[in-house]
Amino acid sequence: MHIPVEASNVHGIYDDDVRDCPTFKQIAAEVATVFEGCDLAGYNSNHFDVPLLAEEFARTTVCIDLKKMQMIDVFTIFTKNEPRNLTAAYKFYCGKDLEGAHSANADTMATYEVLLAQLDKYDLPVSVPELAEYTQGKQRFADFAGRIYYDAEGVECFNFGKYKDKRVIDVFRRDMGYYSWLFNGDFPEYTKKVFTRIYLSK
Repeated sequence: MHIPVEASNVHGIYDDDVRDCPTFKQIAAEVATVFEGCDLAGYNSNHFDVPLLAEEFARTTVCIDLKKMQMIDVFTIFTKNEPRNLTAAYKFYCGKDLEGAHSANADTMATYEVLLAQLDKYDLPVSVPELAEYTQGKQRFADFAGRIYYDAEGVECFNFGKYKDKRVIDVFRRDMGYYSWLFNGDFPEYTKKVFTRIYLSK
């Protein structure tokens, strides 16, 4: 399948680079032997690389249990030793210790001061809409869980499951039972409200 250019711009792998390469399924047994008796280490690997690898192996007939391996995540070490909480941000940007951390007043004022310091330190947009887009990214979601995103025309699409990237309204028109499954499933209540709004509009 085609590799989206946005993804290629991040990882540097293009269609021509893998055009004649085997699929993962074809080399899974060979990859498994490479991992045999090994431990794993990576950056954010416990949350991304290893689960992704486990999913790929699960799609094959190769039996390998990654859970038996020791896994070292450099990102976890980084975050445990260089906290990314408000207290740490306040110290980094404002050069002061945060007194009364976790009280509503102190945290609100500290957040405000950090934002002002960030605006001074970085070349950031200054309008609220532009700053909101900068922090949220260009991908807009209809819910807070990221299960439903807006396409280029502002129409809600599924961000998961068998109908991923399909417009929600179109799916509900073709597969009415899918809404019932979603409504009775383990989804956040707000996400269900968005699904219901779309379902009732069909």
